[in-house]
Amino acid sequence: MPNVNVPSSTPPKAQSVNQTYVAALSMVTVLFFFWGFITSLNDILIPHFKAIFDLNYTRVMLIQFAFFFAYFIFSMPSAKIVDTLGYKKTMVVGLVVMALGAFVFLPAASLPSYPLFLAALMVVAGGITALQVSANAYVAILGPPETASSRLNLAQAFNSFGTTIGPYLGGIYILSSQPKTADAIKQMSADALHTYRIHEASSVKMPYVIIGLALLLFAVIIGMFKLPPMPQAERHGKKGESIWKYTHLVLGAVGIFVYVGAEVSIGSFLINYFAQPDIGNLSQVAASKYVSYYWGGAMVGRFVGSAILQRVKTGTLLGIAATAAVLLVCTSMLTTGPVAMWSIILVGFFNSIMFPSIFTLGIAKLGPLTGDGSGLLIMAIVGGAIIPVAQGWIADHIGVHHAFLLPVLCYAYIVYYGLRGSRPVIPSEA
Repeated sequence: MPNVNVPSSTPPKAQSVNQTYVAALSMVTVLFFFWGFITSLNDILIPHFKAIFDLNYTRVMLIQFAFFFAYFIFSMPSAKIVDTLGYKKTMVVGLVVMALGAFVFLPAASLPSYPLFLAALMVVAGGITALQVSANAYVAILGPPETASSRLNLAQAFNSFGTTIGPYLGGIYILSSQPKTADAIKQMSADALHTYRIHEASSVKMPYVIIGLALLLFAVIIGMFKLPPMPQAERHGKKGESIWKYTHLVLGAVGIFVYVGAEVSIGSFLINYFAQPDIGNLSQVAASKYVSYYWGGAMVGRFVGSAILQRVKTGTLLGIAATAAVLLVCTSMLTTGPVAMWSIILVGFFNSIMFPSIFTLGIAKLGPLTGDGSGLLIMAIVGGAIIPVAQGWIADHIGVHHAFLLPVLCYAYIVYYGLRGSRPVIPSEA
């Protein structure tokens, strides 16, 4: 029988495009890992600096305030960089700025200076902002619109992989020694206190030097990699209609604000929460390992969510996940011991799909305004600066256990956005 060439169901040109998109998605996904890993280290820095500098909850939450306030400052400028330079060059800029911020940890630890640490974190977060504005939008538009949420959830799963191993490794290398109690610190002389702080702060030097070098290396790699351009989602300096007319985008920005605020608030308090005698009665190092379960749940949830979103509407799944989060946080607040611990840890699993789902729902049908819409949504990450500080104030007044009321309110809004507020209303069609 003669050989018969059966034509492929997918044209060669389409196959080539698909392969290019897969390669680009794989490369950009590494960026999600980097900023997830670095962001989760804040959960380790909080108890570490609280002990070193003898801070209350409100003041130590300035770590999250400094870090996430950078999103508010740098998001729209990053969107303009995307409009002018494109997605790829914005990613390179973000990586270089992150590396510079990581290297500022060296003088901050040598002094040691809490304000300089906060400044370093703002620089790092400024670079992450550029990555978030460019990479999130790029992944969302890198393929069919109907699978954007699934695609971004998959990429965000690797972000969660970074947040999972970050607290574990940070706990080993940064929380390696048992900190002195507040009473012991108050009894130390000025010279002894300064020496103690220098010794304790030095544990952050090597981790952040390694991080800085890795970021510079990857900036070179991604700069040389051929990412497919997306001119249809870039304005390149052109002026047009206002993004504020898109109600699903504006409501989505509020959704990002409260989601990031809730997620960061919970993660920030977990080590101190698990150390409570009536909750886990754990040491800081032991508690840091349980923080990894919280972020690990988000990683698993994003892989699972990516598959489910192939069949279930994004808004529907978002509403279900937020409802589960409300019930779990309430359970933790009303119980003690292992039930309180594991119910709050399980919130991480349901957090999983929230950010990528809100993001893709928010930028839906924006076209050339996608970069600006992405900038607005990333700016809303400033919720991670404001809500943890507010929860810190509540914790100082009524205790850590019941301060989780604030995340409950945040998740309640996300239920509304997923089920109703995310429906796109295009101005020209209104």
